[in-house]
Amino acid sequence: MTESLTCDVLVVGSGAGGLAAAVAAAARGLSVIVAEKDRHVGGTTALSGGFLWVPNNPVSRRDGIEDSADAVRTYLRHEAGNHYNPETVEAFIAAGPEAVEFFETKTAVQFEPASAFSDYHPDAPGGRPGGRSIKAQPYRAQGLGAELKRLRPPLPELTFVGLMIGSGPELKHFFNVTRSVTSAAYVAGRLAAHARDLLLNGRGMLLTNGNALAARLFRSALDLGVDVRTEAPALRLLRDGAAVTGAMLGAGAGEVAVQARCGVVLAAGGFPQDKARRRRMFPHDHDNAGHFSPAPAGNTGDGLRLGEAVGAAVEDGYPNAAAWVPVSRVPRKDGSWGVFPHFIDRAKPGLIAVLENGRRFVNEANSYHDFIQALFAATGKGKPAKAWLVVDQPFLRRFGLGFVKPFPVPVGPQIRSGYLKSGQTLAALAHAAGIDAGGLEETVAAWNRDMAAGEDRAFGKGSTAYNRFNGDPEFQPNPCLAPIAQGPYYAVEVVVGDLGTFAGLRCDGHARVLDAQGAPIPGLYAAGNDAASIMGGNYPGGGITLGPALTFGYIAARHMAGAAQRTPHPAEAA
Repeated sequence: MTESLTCDVLVVGSGAGGLAAAVAAAARGLSVIVAEKDRHVGGTTALSGGFLWVPNNPVSRRDGIEDSADAVRTYLRHEAGNHYNPETVEAFIAAGPEAVEFFETKTAVQFEPASAFSDYHPDAPGGRPGGRSIKAQPYRAQGLGAELKRLRPPLPELTFVGLMIGSGPELKHFFNVTRSVTSAAYVAGRLAAHARDLLLNGRGMLLTNGNALAARLFRSALDLGVDVRTEAPALRLLRDGAAVTGAMLGAGAGEVAVQARCGVVLAAGGFPQDKARRRRMFPHDHDNAGHFSPAPAGNTGDGLRLGEAVGAAVEDGYPNAAAWVPVSRVPRKDGSWGVFPHFIDRAKPGLIAVLENGRRFVNEANSYHDFIQALFAATGKGKPAKAWLVVDQPFLRRFGLGFVKPFPVPVGPQIRSGYLKSGQTLAALAHAAGIDAGGLEETVAAWNRDMAAGEDRAFGKGSTAYNRFNGDPEFQPNPCLAPIAQGPYYAVEVVVGDLGTFAGLRCDGHARVLDAQGAPIPGLYAAGNDAASIMGGNYPGGGITLGPALTFGYIAARHMAGAAQRTPHPAEAA
């Protein structure tokens, strides 16, 4: 049985891009349906760190940051290289601050500055040592009421007994819990409040990072009357001639035909779990055995396929088809595997990354995307892209390593599960991990010789503002450097994962999807990872997926609202 519905805007997907489009459209008086194929709302956004890269935003300006559009253009031109798209970049630069102001003043979305969070290449032309990234303020889950059950929970590997730990100052308190009375008191308070939440609600109720952003956008959509439908996959787009006029949605055993007067927005999260497209576009994953994405299982490229079916073009020329991140595979009690993204531990003092031969290959404190590009270059085509993060006992007790938590949390379970390799000597560790012992011993000896001078002569770890931001300021003269000298020694294997795909549908500055000839397809828009990244396949700073997602969702809504006022929908004009 087929049901029929009509709305102004149909949004496919419920991450930051989709919900931003829905909220911005509804705030302009348009009727909106969001179709999410999963049973949870929030997409990859709900699993993310929650940073948004939006230069010249009002949140950072209030915090004293001064920037310029010219500097942003210069930086993005440097980062995107031959894939720099002036039209979409200019649209982003102009609309980003406007979008942030709209969400702050008109919705439940509230931001806080991250002014010390550096661009990933701050020494490049136009780069900045901070001020272009912001993040959502934490959110009490009670604000969603009964709808909380539909919000995607965070990755369990990134929580502690279910507690979401915010980035920045809060995370530093957890690292310093055994060395600071202030930090110990703070952590005790957070754990006590979390215990109360578990007792009263059965789950943690203070949402942070990307989970807070998704919750705030979801709350805003509900407040504005958006019809948010879960377990409602988009099966195919509907057309009237060349114009997209809606979509068929799955609904249990039946279908729902949704006519959208103003347009359809594709925001289904890209293709990180689409194994067929990954085989074609990820050189390291030609057999679907070399890539491990933490993205939701439902992000299987639906938006790209829907677009291609009506003539849309997918950008396939970027140097990187996705935002790469090193991940470790975490064995779970039920026999499945979790995925832990290594964002900041690599920058801490006393950690090196080595290949199977025991040799370093990268500045470990560089961005996760740069780390994996260096890994690709070091391993070569056709070889498994994997490395080991190596530390000693003082490091592990102070910082933990990946899924392994700092002291006083016991490490025995992670050693017994095989996640954490250990050895009383470097040679013993090498044997346990399958690393060349001689190479590892020589590498650590060279590293330790550099420590006295406070300089990593091989790769320059700690040489940039971004490196130092994720280090530990108590270690001087370089917050990213410390000896690796006190056994036992430990290692965790890292492989290739992603934070989202870059190779999406080609779009113009109004977020309209383009066909193979570069012409807009009437009625079809894209946002988030379904749209080709304006960064040209590179990763300039923290939040370069969520910042543009929010902005181009806003741009799509603005354009649809304007088009609705100017001209009738093709189906109405017929």
